[in-house]
Amino acid sequence: MIETITNVNNTVNGIVWGTFGIALLLIAGIVMTIVNKGFQFTRIGHWFKLTIGAIFKDKSVTAHTEKENKAISQFQSLCTALAATIGTGNIVGVATAIVLGGPGAIFWMWIMAIFGMMTNFSENVLGIYFRRKGENGEWHGGAMYYLKDGLGGYKHMKKVGIVLAILFSCFCLLASFGIGNMSQVNSIAGNMSSAFNIPAWVTGIGLVILSSIVILGGLKRVAAVTEKLVPFMAILYIVGALIVIITHGTAIPAAFVSIFKGAFSLKSAAGGTVGYGLQLAITWGFKRGAFSNEAGLGSSVMVHSSSNVKEPVRQGMWGIFEVFADTIVVCTLTALVVLTSGLVDLETGTMISENVKSALVGEAFATVFGKVGPMFIAIAILLFAYSTVLGWSHYGSTAWGYLFGDKSSVIYKVIFVIMVYFGCTMSLDLAWDLSDTFNGLMMIPNLIGVLALSPLVAKITKNYIDRKIHKKDVEPMISVFPEDNKED
Repeated sequence: MIETITNVNNTVNGIVWGTFGIALLLIAGIVMTIVNKGFQFTRIGHWFKLTIGAIFKDKSVTAHTEKENKAISQFQSLCTALAATIGTGNIVGVATAIVLGGPGAIFWMWIMAIFGMMTNFSENVLGIYFRRKGENGEWHGGAMYYLKDGLGGYKHMKKVGIVLAILFSCFCLLASFGIGNMSQVNSIAGNMSSAFNIPAWVTGIGLVILSSIVILGGLKRVAAVTEKLVPFMAILYIVGALIVIITHGTAIPAAFVSIFKGAFSLKSAAGGTVGYGLQLAITWGFKRGAFSNEAGLGSSVMVHSSSNVKEPVRQGMWGIFEVFADTIVVCTLTALVVLTSGLVDLETGTMISENVKSALVGEAFATVFGKVGPMFIAIAILLFAYSTVLGWSHYGSTAWGYLFGDKSSVIYKVIFVIMVYFGCTMSLDLAWDLSDTFNGLMMIPNLIGVLALSPLVAKITKNYIDRKIHKKDVEPMISVFPEDNKED
């Protein structure tokens, strides 16, 4: 029975995350870049100013809402989204891409991220535009809402929109227990055991207690934790990575040459058929880019839609920055740590080290920090993976609320917390594969919605540019349900 499930899952997973899935993600990113006139390039100064720049200048970006207001701040929404996206993929995923696709995979990871910025932007614009106030007063938005009310608003598409919204919610709910919970805590337990000899059951109990306190407290408590945890873990990892890279500073130029050279190499580092190396570099670069920042999967839009912001495009710009921070910054630093540490032959792109995944990055840190290096990576994975659990708890809760109503969401949260313990103590090979598949299946209905609504995204973006940049007196396009915004 298990073998049959595995075979079916591998077939579905191959379709979703094979050529079709990767091509669909890339096409969506290119289309959204074109219809929005290259917003991530042409307005780069504007979105930097209103995202990372605004954190230090505009108090409204970081200001918390009143206790009775269920919305969260723009900065909290970013941190909660980054909590879910900056995970083990930023360490394990990048190392895997280099091992299997060579240094050139990093170039294609950048390409996927550059176009993914506009996919994430578009998801967030639609998320704010179609969001609704839930029974508990929280904002609810995401692919399920713009599929039902956006795509479903087209002529003869009402039933299609409803069906796709339900499918997306089901896939998200299942993925939240796998990729957003059990697979993450399983990585934590494994690393705590190997680095500090802490038994898996002890790690499990500790994580259950922490998760209960945070997750059962609702979105505002999750956001309050992530806005402190994410900056801390990101700065900690970035500083550690920069120390390693600067220590091996003379290898930096050769590392970049290896990335660009490997991106177009026709032969793989291990030899083989002409063209095979290019295929591996592109495939693994695109896969790691997609897995890392999750642009196109419709996940992070569910927390971005809970922001207290009114302007859809304003929150869309946070989506651009989210992809930039996750992939262009954190993933690139991981790549440079590995490539500058002498673990890869930069001339040929072949691996010198026999380590893979987190052990490879741990070995790279050990070249500077000694025995502390692998421990540092174990702590980084603990923080990265646990923050992912917190972010995904909200995604799953949103999907549950859409399917069964907000009042029953406490049932989901209790089950989610219980599964944390089993994730730490069980062998999860099948769970990893299944969660991988459900995570990818979210992409299909989401991208159908994003592409179908691309003219609307372009119209909302143009409306914003006309009003905020060109100072034209035009009617704002804020929400399809203005009655829900009366209290804001």
